[in-house]
Amino acid sequence: MVYVKGPGLYSDIGKKARDLLYRDYQGDRKFTLSTLTSNGVAITSSGIQKGDLFVADISTVLRNKNITTDVKVDTSSNVFTTVTVDEPAPGVKAIFSFVAPDQKSGKVELQYLHEYAGISTSLGFTAKPTVNFSGVAGNHQATVGTDISFDTATGNFTKLNAGISLIATDLIASLMVNDKGQSVTASYFHMVSPLTNTTAGAEFTHGFSSNENTLTFGAHHMMDLTTGVKARVNNYGKASALLQHEWRPKSLVTISGEVDTRAIEKSAKIGLAVAIRP
Repeated sequence: MVYVKGPGLYSDIGKKARDLLYRDYQGDRKFTLSTLTSNGVAITSSGIQKGDLFVADISTVLRNKNITTDVKVDTSSNVFTTVTVDEPAPGVKAIFSFVAPDQKSGKVELQYLHEYAGISTSLGFTAKPTVNFSGVAGNHQATVGTDISFDTATGNFTKLNAGISLIATDLIASLMVNDKGQSVTASYFHMVSPLTNTTAGAEFTHGFSSNENTLTFGAHHMMDLTTGVKARVNNYGKASALLQHEWRPKSLVTISGEVDTRAIEKSAKIGLAVAIRP
């Protein structure tokens, strides 16, 4: 798709802070190997060990002009297929997905990106499908949007969210109301130093029904061009850290750990992820 500088999609609201606080933290052992054939087919195999359980999958990505086909098979014999069509019309992306043998898993999604708006709508391939609509409007300084799902079988809204994001040169602040107004999440992302890609962020969530609050702080810093460190801590005393090293272009090894500072006697969680790409 031709890049359009605009507000993006609803999923982009608060994404910078979420990626900083949660992405790449791994409590298990994961290995990913990617290869690229001479005719341009990308093949990726991955395995993850969760305790005594080992789960693996293999996926194939084929690109032909503006059509990308992604087929993934896992150890439970499920076949996940996604077909993406870029630019069937200006600014539009069409995504078709289904999982075999689940006959009710089929879904079509249309995305439209504009300089001042971003819209995504999806529809399930069933007699009485769930319809999802999300949209944002704004510019490079502020965006506002909503995310709604409607179940035509029951006639009820299954999801009703709204969000707003304010953007400055080095700061992004977001506020989201989720779960039909039952929870609210505020977050911020701050670019401290572009030279070392040093960033800091926080997220605060309040549940109105449970009256529970969760506050998480995090930071990221590049020690050099190939090695970065991240850390986070929340108000429940859970502290996590990771070290990620790019030992060759696009190939990463990530070591992460988590400890409950209120129960040091418990064993810490250690995770390892290795990704090898061509």
